[in-house]
Amino acid sequence: MYETNEIHAASDRGVLTLTLNRPERLNAWTSSMQHGLQAQIVAAGQDPSIRCIILTGAGRGFCAGADMDGLQQITPDQDAPDDARVDAEGIDFPDAPGPKTEGYFTGRFGYMFNCPKPIICAINGPIAGIGLVLSLYTDLRFAAHEAKFTTAFAQRGLIAEHGISWLLPRLVGEAHALDMLLTARKFLGDEAERLGLVNRSLPGADLMGHVNDVARHLADQVSPRSTAVMKRQIRAAYFQTFADALTVADREMAASFATHDFKEGVASFVERRPAAFTGR
Repeated sequence: MYETNEIHAASDRGVLTLTLNRPERLNAWTSSMQHGLQAQIVAAGQDPSIRCIILTGAGRGFCAGADMDGLQQITPDQDAPDDARVDAEGIDFPDAPGPKTEGYFTGRFGYMFNCPKPIICAINGPIAGIGLVLSLYTDLRFAAHEAKFTTAFAQRGLIAEHGISWLLPRLVGEAHALDMLLTARKFLGDEAERLGLVNRSLPGADLMGHVNDVARHLADQVSPRSTAVMKRQIRAAYFQTFADALTVADREMAASFATHDFKEGVASFVERRPAAFTGR
């Protein structure tokens, strides 16, 4: 696994917490963070002991965007530094159940959509530029009320990077997406909730407690096979007709009837006891 002190990893009873760890720079994005985060999430996606992933930032910020030292190196007549390049290859999770999505989601963060484990983003403070893009590839997002959001790109002479022009309108609608991108204005966590950019905004002191409760629920009380299939159904449906999505659902439902988790889910309900899901 790619090792870096800029990504701190801690695992507890099936929940892997990954922390962007450059607090002195508000966790500004680097190539080391890029490689470290990808390695950790790809490994977790293939580890049956991991049921859920939390992504957050150390210190008072989530991610303030690309590290400016790296951006200053870019000139028209030379290659971009490593942290500005995009890996266009999809990351394969060959054993993951459900419809395949690797061909749809490539680029810098596509592996997060392809990962079969649910990924929760805990936005604890300022989030800008590539940090905001990164959060859009997670499955659930929770923010502190005081977290400050901005796309930032237009104020740096840049464009809608790394798929945000496709992702953002699907979350908040075209009008709100254009507002965020064209103006690069700053807004707080409570507005992010109203716009649908995050699932919920909470007082900063309550953020990680709530996120940990959601992660614990996902780790302990739902089938990891079900969540993997559902995550892929949703993402594959972006490219399907309704009829195609229904065909996939019928096929996946039939396959689920033969699994341990289906039998355990029914038995635990009838017997009024906690389920012991295995992901099989």
